Amino acid sequence: MIPRARDGVLSLVMEVKESAIKILKGACRFISKDLNALPEEAFCTSFGKATRTVADIVFEVNLVTDHVGMVVRGEKAFDWPEERWIKAPADFCTKDIVVSAFEKSSQRIIETFEAFSEEQLTEPFQTEDGETTRFARCQFVSLHNWYHSGQLNFIQTILGDEEWHWMK
Repeated sequence: MIPRARDGVLSLVMEVKESAIKILKGACRFISKDLNALPEEAFCTSFGKATRTVADIVFEVNLVTDHVGMVVRGEKAFDWPEERWIKAPADFCTKDIVVSAFEKSSQRIIETFEAFSEEQLTEPFQTEDGETTRFARCQFVSLHNWYHSGQLNFIQTILGDEEWHWMK
């Protein structure tokens, strides 16, 4: 936090970049802790006809994260799959593979946002969905991770695990 004076009033303002990186790292850390706490059998277990597995959820989280990273870096992003709910490929099923893929995707997006200056994070840029900022895309990735962290927590409770692993 940096003290700022504006019109004679002192206020504390967190720098945009510091804030962006902090929320992103926190959201990635919570999912990582949840994934590491889940048992191996949870990764490819479906709990009903319409539910997705842990592997499915993480595969989609990685796709979204990687897509956002490509867009904010100015790269040509891949076309989004046409499926209603994203499903992981058959070989994306073990705990080691899923956790490793999540860690790599998370590190890549964190490094992407760390490479931008404050100005680059806040300047508007054009996407296929309209004008936004890199900071807004960072917030979206964080929110998306938090959303899916809740799903992972619910799966933990279905399996009888009442611990808050992300609090440790």
